[in-house]
Amino acid sequence: MSFPDKFLWGGSISAAQCEGAWDEDGKSPVQVDFGDPGTTTNNRYIHYLNVDGTRGKMRQFDHLPEGAKYEIFDDIRSTNHVGIDFYHRYKEDIALLAEMGFTTFNTTISWARIYPYGVEGGINQAGVDFYRSLFEECRKYGMDPVITLYKYDEPVCLEETYGAWANREMIHQFVEFARVCFSEYKDLVNKWLTFNEINILLHFDVKEGKQVAYSELHNQMVAAAKAVQVAHEIDPDIKVGTMVAGFCCYPYTCDPNDVLLSYKAFQNMFGYCADTMIRGYYPSYASRIWEENNVVLDITDEDKEDLMKGKADFLAYSYYMSNVVTTHTNEGDALKTAGGQGSISNPYLKASDWGWQIDPVGYEYFLHFLYDRYQIPLFDVENGLGAYDKVEEDGSIHDDYRINYFREHIRSLMKARKEGVNIFGYTTWAPIDLVSFTTGQMDKRYGFIYVDMNDKGEGDLHRSKKDSFYWY
Repeated sequence: MSFPDKFLWGGSISAAQCEGAWDEDGKSPVQVDFGDPGTTTNNRYIHYLNVDGTRGKMRQFDHLPEGAKYEIFDDIRSTNHVGIDFYHRYKEDIALLAEMGFTTFNTTISWARIYPYGVEGGINQAGVDFYRSLFEECRKYGMDPVITLYKYDEPVCLEETYGAWANREMIHQFVEFARVCFSEYKDLVNKWLTFNEINILLHFDVKEGKQVAYSELHNQMVAAAKAVQVAHEIDPDIKVGTMVAGFCCYPYTCDPNDVLLSYKAFQNMFGYCADTMIRGYYPSYASRIWEENNVVLDITDEDKEDLMKGKADFLAYSYYMSNVVTTHTNEGDALKTAGGQGSISNPYLKASDWGWQIDPVGYEYFLHFLYDRYQIPLFDVENGLGAYDKVEEDGSIHDDYRINYFREHIRSLMKARKEGVNIFGYTTWAPIDLVSFTTGQMDKRYGFIYVDMNDKGEGDLHRSKKDSFYWY
């Protein structure tokens, strides 16, 4: 089964999870720079200092207590401070990716490298120069990069100053950051994503509650739409997509109540954002969601106009697993919690070491569902398997489980494309080992390329090729 010559094959990483150099060349801190490494069963904590001098900790996406400041503590090691040292080793890493035949590469631009202290603090030229060099390196190897502007890594000074995304000032701050990126790199990058998994706030229980979460999300969607407009003003040929965390959902039984719950779960977790960013207005069922969550949004006429003018050019997504929901609560062990948000275990599927249900057939179904619904080009940004890897005495890593995962998902992609789904690229998460977003671990490995570093900070960061590297 053939693909067009310009189909984009590659991999995705993010600045905060890979670059390290967390305080070098003018970069300011981001939230995860104050995080610890979690565990297989527990997500990481973010650490801070209360106004009274006592220590505190919170989950990602939670907000600082009033008067508190993020703080580095000597007894807590942040895996993100070093990451995989991509900031200093990017030429070596891009060469390895090119060796696998990559024709594209996705990463994020760290907002804290471009505007370390917000618009008022000015542009950090060292950050601008770094990403230009990175994108030039990609082009040198024939890669057509697709670049993401934001993955939860605004400079912490903006949160400490404005209280994060609930404040509409963040819209202005983000749009000016986007303007710099579109202008500086228009000769190197012609495909962009605004927010990585813009619906991520719907997958976490933010301690400040639903009103804050939906208000922040509204401001982010308006910011994304305004950024699309800016990009098209700078260069009409620039394509800007929205990126939404995949939510493929099944009913546990054929009980009509389960079927309805499954569809509403899709609306709640995926459609709410995708429908808005692609159609240019909130979907009809948004009023149900707001009522159920006691949410009242301040949606101005200008917001409505921006959403309509800034519709996404394509839909990007992540897909790792499928989910199962039910209205039944008396099925015993069959209803044990699985890896997905609100999901129960699917008896027909195996799961990863982290409990994520492996479902390549669901990937084919999901692709058809998305394209039938939205009828705009699709782009896979994240598809991958987190696993424990064993390094043999000779240094080899036999990761057949990873090969099997990708082989079956690519087969599903091929079948969906043959049947008419318009998808123009597939990037795996992540082609090289990196710091896990949710747990802050290095031991949770995704890559075709092994990085010698563990959760304790042991290792020299050398790169080596797994069996999956040669298979890809």
